[in-house]
Amino acid sequence: MQRALSVSRMTGNRSTFPDWYQAIVREADMAEVSPVRGSMIIKPWGYGVWERIQQVMDRRIKEMGVDNAYFPLFIPLSFFTKEAEHVEGFAKEMAVVTHHRLKSIDGKLQPDPEAKLEEPLIVRPTSETIIGDAFSRWVKSYRDLPLKINQWANVVRWEMRTRLFLRTSEFLWQEGHTAHSSGEEALASTLEALEMYREFSESVLAMPVIAGEKPENERFPGAANTFSIEAMMQDGKALQAGTSHYLGTSFAHAQNIRYQSDSGEMEFCHTSSWGVSTRLIGGVIMTHGDDDGLRLPPAIAPRQIVVVPMLRGKEEDAAVLAFAKALVQDLNAQFALGEPIRALLDDRDQKSADKRWNWVRRGAPIIIELGPRDAAGGQVSYMRRDALRDGDKVKSHQAPRDEFVANAPSLLAQIQQALFDEAKARLEANVRTDLTTFDQVAEYFGQVSDEDEETAAFKGWVRASWSRPTGDELEAVVERLKALKLTLRNAPTDQPATFGPCVFTGKPGVEEILIGRAY
Repeated sequence: MQRALSVSRMTGNRSTFPDWYQAIVREADMAEVSPVRGSMIIKPWGYGVWERIQQVMDRRIKEMGVDNAYFPLFIPLSFFTKEAEHVEGFAKEMAVVTHHRLKSIDGKLQPDPEAKLEEPLIVRPTSETIIGDAFSRWVKSYRDLPLKINQWANVVRWEMRTRLFLRTSEFLWQEGHTAHSSGEEALASTLEALEMYREFSESVLAMPVIAGEKPENERFPGAANTFSIEAMMQDGKALQAGTSHYLGTSFAHAQNIRYQSDSGEMEFCHTSSWGVSTRLIGGVIMTHGDDDGLRLPPAIAPRQIVVVPMLRGKEEDAAVLAFAKALVQDLNAQFALGEPIRALLDDRDQKSADKRWNWVRRGAPIIIELGPRDAAGGQVSYMRRDALRDGDKVKSHQAPRDEFVANAPSLLAQIQQALFDEAKARLEANVRTDLTTFDQVAEYFGQVSDEDEETAAFKGWVRASWSRPTGDELEAVVERLKALKLTLRNAPTDQPATFGPCVFTGKPGVEEILIGRAY
């Protein structure tokens, strides 16, 4: 049977990984480039995955006592200038609105010179400033705290190098924002969000991650501490899959978020913010995809089981179709992974083989193909998308119809776990812990040119002791890594009791840090 994708990502040759990724997005019908440079059109199947991420994560967010709200897309420029470090961090990525209408001038539509805004508006790159402004009105007393708000929205960051889902000028995300009476409480809220992201990534996306704190140079602009979850893609690169920031009181000072304490004193709030985006979809693709296309974890698959009847314009078609409809109805009455099963009957007027491969490329976890013999014998023939092949041969399974329906929930749970186990084994096998000097790190990763950075050989990550340098000493470390196209990812939350010398400075180590190439 012919492979569905024209671009193959061979195990021993990772040089075509970027092309493979683009082929997956295209062939799985996930998204396409829009007429606006750097932006994307998310197609129904891709948006269905995002809807599943929203639905499942939104429940977890609300379980943390967070309420949803919505804030404006446009933010006055003056809001950003109140927080110097924050605006410096985003200045190069901001899209600016300067006029409020167009006018035909010399036969061409142009911004009306008489419609220039008194104050430019920034198209939301993130909402700390405008939500902080609202918090300054909403918080008056310690009784108003903690205040916990989330919004699902779009943001714009004018990226120069874009890739569908991974880095686009406009993307979708959620951003949580909280205000607290103490730093301890705000930091605890920050870490609670981080743990929610870790658990969600592993149990829902089947994407193993390492949670930890970002080094000083990788902090969110204006934050006191930034934490992240880092996932390993199949090319060995790291993907920052989510971040959570303890902002201290810097944004509270800038936006005047104060409360009257129980002793009557006016105090500044401690705040946090945290978010994940449609980048998660790119992570799922690069974690689970194979040479045949996408493989979706059942928890986020818009359709978990797809039934494809083999209709040939013959008399027996009616029996096949009736058998298929009843099967889908009974499957949708079952529960798997805590929710009703999402089964679909694909009775489009197309060749069944074409429909079958369409669902293989899209990554539907279970694909059932039914013919006259199946209907007559009460049998179900199906493929598991997580384990589609034995070598080059496609594996097909058979089961009595009622037995399959009864076992469908456990089968979907097995697929969810199998995808996680496969990715977890890959991550654990590809984190080096035996390199103790920078020369060893440099030799391991090797030099990579700008042209070859995207197609560099698979190397995974290095976990090594470091002395947590700051200032100029940290900048020197960053520059040495930059020359090798490497970055510091995070200091994992699970740290050993003792540390070796710093891999960069030779000084006594104080924690272990992850080093790798990244998206």
